[in-house]
Amino acid sequence: MLEENGPETKGAPERLKSLDVLRGFDMFWIIGGKAVILASAAVFSVDLSEWLEHRLHHPEWHGFEPYDLIFPLFLFIAGVSTVYSIDNRLAKGGSRASLHRHFVQRGLVLVLLGVLYNGLLSRDLASAEGWGEMRYASVLGRIGLAYMFAALIAANTQWRAQLIWVVGLLVGYWAALRFIPVPEFGAGDLTPGHTLTDYIDRHLVPGKLYKDVRDPEGLFAVIPAIATALLGCLTGQLLKRNDIDGLKKTRFMAIAGVVCLGLAWLWNIDFPINKNLWSSSFVLNCAGWSLLLLSLFYLVIDVWQFRRGTLFFTVIGANSILIYMAPRFFDFDYTNESLFGGILTLAGEHRTLLLAVTLLAIKWGLLYCLYRKKVFLKV
Repeated sequence: MLEENGPETKGAPERLKSLDVLRGFDMFWIIGGKAVILASAAVFSVDLSEWLEHRLHHPEWHGFEPYDLIFPLFLFIAGVSTVYSIDNRLAKGGSRASLHRHFVQRGLVLVLLGVLYNGLLSRDLASAEGWGEMRYASVLGRIGLAYMFAALIAANTQWRAQLIWVVGLLVGYWAALRFIPVPEFGAGDLTPGHTLTDYIDRHLVPGKLYKDVRDPEGLFAVIPAIATALLGCLTGQLLKRNDIDGLKKTRFMAIAGVVCLGLAWLWNIDFPINKNLWSSSFVLNCAGWSLLLLSLFYLVIDVWQFRRGTLFFTVIGANSILIYMAPRFFDFDYTNESLFGGILTLAGEHRTLLLAVTLLAIKWGLLYCLYRKKVFLKV
């Protein structure tokens, strides 16, 4: 969703291939990869299918599953890309003011796209009821706001100040939820609907909340989400350095990832890992896994230069806004059923798997055509 022109070194610009591939790998699970994996597992083992089903779903409240990483990993990647965007725009003669306008505009456009994704165009906006029944909080809105504030901070500070921002945001958010009393529930109550985050969202977020009394993409939890993007910015500054070779960068990211995971698990004792709240321990946990994944992708793709087969994910990541928004305007399931449903009736028990594969193939084929024609939907 936040594609940039990629990294630039002295001389000719060169894309950080691993970041493009990792973005595509992240989006793969959203556009159909999850369905393919689950259907494949069901063919071989019911137990394996059930185990994967749990891994590829969000916990209702506290806890962490791999599927929780998709959203924060994308925001982390956006933070990494932001560092290169800042340098590229300034190198081309852009002013600080224009840079700030760009970040604000992009953030607000993503908020608008999030509302569109939630069904803005299908509402009867001629009535007050239509506006009141809208859900305004969204994944894209969270990304847009967190990215915007993180980018503004990164554009005007050095890495030490950014690290202080990260610590301040995470500790401040924890302290607020632990010590500021909520009417009727008091301070430190982390029960669903009882938290300060939920209370503030109920009073500040217009329209309808996803869970009625709370929303996992609400407004107050943008605060720790900014830290997620800033941790990506800090990683981007490491990758951009020319005085450290690729293997050392890989080691630094891997070590930082392990440290973040350790801190997250310690903090989890007092402030549970929780995607709904975007808790401080959740931020560190996701940053840890994001760093480990990026270190692996960076080592294989950019250091060892092994790029065979990476086109599949690169194509997906190149048009992430488009493929995320497209299902709201184009019925891929109907198209898939119309093209292949009749034929695959003969597939018997494998029909679900084959339909999942053909659906993913349709989406990827569309993205590949756009990729070949260099058509990219960007904010």
